[in-house]
Amino acid sequence: QVRVVESGGGLVQAGGSLRLSCAASGRTFSSYAMGWFRQAPGKEREFVAAIRWSGVSTDYADSVKGRFTISRDNAKNTVYLQLNSLKPEDTAVYYCAAGAGFNSLRAGLAGYWGQGTQVTVSS
Repeated sequence: QVRVVESGGGLVQAGGSLRLSCAASGRTFSSYAMGWFRQAPGKEREFVAAIRWSGVSTDYADSVKGRFTISRDNAKNTVYLQLNSLKPEDTAVYYCAAGAGFNSLRAGLAGYWGQGTQVTVSS
């Protein structure tokens, strides 16, 4: 079993940056693909980024490609999401998730979810 806790959210001006962290507990963290999702008010949760257990492969939503970077440190049981060139439309609660399948994370198929961290981008 894996428990994930997000941190690093906050209020930032458009064009600014944030780094989100997701700390995971559990001996098998390194075997899971990890992903980030977000949900804006009144909208459905959407896929943002995913990373394979090895860190070799990553996947991004078109809306964040080139601006966000996902990475992981298996020694620290932590996955990161670097958010650059933030836009007001990036405002959302960001969730971290762990899943057995890297390819299925884009579809939101994850076994473990965190509680989320709020990111607010002002114009």
